[in-house]
Amino acid sequence: MIKSGPVAERNTRTLSARVARTRSGERLGGLIYGTIVALSVVVAGARAFPDEPGHIAVVVTVTSAVFWLAHVYAHALGEGVAHEEHLSFARLRQIARREGAVVEAALPPVVALMLGAAGILGAHTALWLAFGLGLVTLGAQGLVFARVERLGPLATFAVVTMNLALGLVLVALKLLLNH
Repeated sequence: MIKSGPVAERNTRTLSARVARTRSGERLGGLIYGTIVALSVVVAGARAFPDEPGHIAVVVTVTSAVFWLAHVYAHALGEGVAHEEHLSFARLRQIARREGAVVEAALPPVVALMLGAAGILGAHTALWLAFGLGLVTLGAQGLVFARVERLGPLATFAVVTMNLALGLVLVALKLLLNH
């Protein structure tokens, strides 16, 4: 017998909310990780190719794709062992889609770098815009986390500060390496 009514509807909403929260959390982790990877490659690229934003964009894109593949591989093997099941193609595709956030996170800095490569922005402006977009993204991701967790103002400030601190350490490294 299938139950219906207010209790069943509430249970369905609760389950849906839990699934959505899990998916959101998995993507958030990938986005934060991917943003930090992209920013660190921009830092290294700025040192090696200061006047070649297009080249840096390619390196960021390739690096993000390699890290995405590594994440898919590692999570697929780990989940297979953890759940004692053979890995299906459908499950592999699901993991690949979930971990796609690592690559998506590179898009804002890559767009900024491509604007520099196209001559729309100067090379140095494109590099700083890539850094700025990465920092804004890290801050926004901290706000998303705080909202989902229903954190108060002080805890929200702490989370956003931690995310931004990671990005700012990378900017400091860029300044240190370039001067």
